[in-house]
Amino acid sequence: MFNYIRTMAENDSFPIPDLYHPPGEDLVLTDILFALSDPARLEIVRQVASGAVDMAQCHLQNPDAPKSTKSHHMKVLREAGILRNEPAGRGRLLSLRLEDLDRRFPGLMQAVLAAQS
Repeated sequence: MFNYIRTMAENDSFPIPDLYHPPGEDLVLTDILFALSDPARLEIVRQVASGAVDMAQCHLQNPDAPKSTKSHHMKVLREAGILRNEPAGRGRLLSLRLEDLDRRFPGLMQAVLAAQS
């Protein structure tokens, strides 16, 4: 079914819903390691590590992968607490939650990002 609200810009009548991001103190190491264990998700994190990226510009290793696969990877990374996914105009902006991750697990992301695939 066509959802008219999804075609509208944010306003008082139809706010863009916020996606769930776990608080920094609630991050779980096993969730983070699971999210990073997939090569496609690790590549997304490496793309975002140098600075915020528009979700549409972030690409997967396999360009033939369906959009649903990309969305699933983004959801896993967001729910693990690795990425922040926020509205930016008509798109979404992805950023690495490095401060939260470093506070909870010092040095983890530096080690992950420095490791060669």
